[in-house]
Amino acid sequence: MAVTQQEIENRLWDAADELRVALPEAQYSSVVFPLMFWKYLSDTWEHDHQEFLDENDLDDLSPEEAHEIEYRDYQSFEIPFIHPGTVQERRASWSCILDTITQPGLGQRVRASLQAIETANPDKFSRLFGSMTWTSEEVLPGEVLAAVMQTMDRTPKMHEGNMSHDVLGGAYEYLLKRFSDGSGTRAGQFFTPREVVELIVEVLEPKGFESVYDPTCGSGGMLIASANLLKARGGRGYTLSLYGQEAVPDTAGVARMNLFMHNLTQFKVEVGDTLKDPRFKKPDGSVAQFDVIVANPPYSLRWKPWANDPRAIGGVAPPQFADWAFVQHMIASMDPKKGRAGVVLPKGVLFRSSGQEGSIRQRVLDDDLLEAVIGLPANLFYNTTIPTCILVFRAPGTKTEERMNGVLFIDASNRFAKAKNRNVLTNTDITDTVTAYHAKVCADGTTVDPDGEGGLAAQFVPMTEIAANGYDLNISLYVKRAMAEQADLPTLIEAYNLARAERQRTEQHMLAILADAGVEGFDE
Repeated sequence: MAVTQQEIENRLWDAADELRVALPEAQYSSVVFPLMFWKYLSDTWEHDHQEFLDENDLDDLSPEEAHEIEYRDYQSFEIPFIHPGTVQERRASWSCILDTITQPGLGQRVRASLQAIETANPDKFSRLFGSMTWTSEEVLPGEVLAAVMQTMDRTPKMHEGNMSHDVLGGAYEYLLKRFSDGSGTRAGQFFTPREVVELIVEVLEPKGFESVYDPTCGSGGMLIASANLLKARGGRGYTLSLYGQEAVPDTAGVARMNLFMHNLTQFKVEVGDTLKDPRFKKPDGSVAQFDVIVANPPYSLRWKPWANDPRAIGGVAPPQFADWAFVQHMIASMDPKKGRAGVVLPKGVLFRSSGQEGSIRQRVLDDDLLEAVIGLPANLFYNTTIPTCILVFRAPGTKTEERMNGVLFIDASNRFAKAKNRNVLTNTDITDTVTAYHAKVCADGTTVDPDGEGGLAAQFVPMTEIAANGYDLNISLYVKRAMAEQADLPTLIEAYNLARAERQRTEQHMLAILADAGVEGFDE
């Protein structure tokens, strides 16, 4: 019988809920994701191993021959033995360790198993499981770890013969969101709301066989969304080459597991500070370049400014605000022929002039790299309630002709639905925003909604006008005025006539009262 999405999600959450007696909800992910991925690997390995046994006569094969055939034709990774050659020898699989769950030292055996899998598969799983501090008895008592594993073991077998990668990936995403909903501001370190991710990816439109890079990848959601969008449009998501860098090792592990659970294997996720130590480079030492770059970096991060870095076009961002430094890194990372980038940032980047931000903004605009500014509603994110925006960049000279030497401003700040803990973008909000971005620009800078339904307020503003405003990108400087200029004249005339008639009635009433009181001199 097919496994339903809700069934696996409910059982995985039951396993996570066992942690409530030992850990705050903000720390659930560091335990549940490694265990879930370990079970997925083990179930997959055992399923493929059984297929190997069913299809081969081991009596005709030496152990060496059997191993070669199994790992050549059936297995895509290895689950080795731990403590080989001792009485404690056992395979580093979920089921083998589960058999020892009542014995002391469960956390040590789990840690040894996960480390053995990383070591046996360095190209695939190096540093995959993170720091694994939760395997210590002092952090997570053995009886609690046992309860989590026993509950998770009630989840149906997690191999492709039993459930699709869509179900597996969906379950992983469900847990990410569930943990984020319950963990407050910490969630912002690794989870961007999926509707915001979808909006950025739809704007940038990754194509088959392109490279996609997220310099602050968190749990890898933007990379996965890129592949999902391509698949939804009839393409092959697995043809994308996915790259991510993440400063927090445990979070990088979450991203790697997330990608694997979505059956995406053409990826590299590196650990490190992107501004200080970018890990993807060309042979000459300059940063590598990609077709699509997506990011939701930490907002207004304090950082140590560059002393001498070729990425610093227009100046160096001030130490209290790293926002434009992330933008500079993304610009440097755009492929010169078709590179485009989308980044979520606080709206302060549009107009702040502290330090070098104004100079950087001017240089980016003078070089005609900024294509669009999309204003988002407040309170969309888990780690801040401030209003944010999406900045869309294009490699030099790659804008369409009608969008050269100017910027498209879109105001979506009032498009949201209220949810329990935050505001959310609905499917209609996303569709309308993407439509406004792709709309044709008229000679007067207004945009044409192809559906003829008005859509969002948007205005294309020439660079000369932006320069006259001191390179201020505040959306209200351009979109509100544009809205006033686009107001429907018949509607304005009707409103005026109604107001005039109401004024006349009020005057007549006032004059009548004054006349009854004997007050004169107020004739029309």
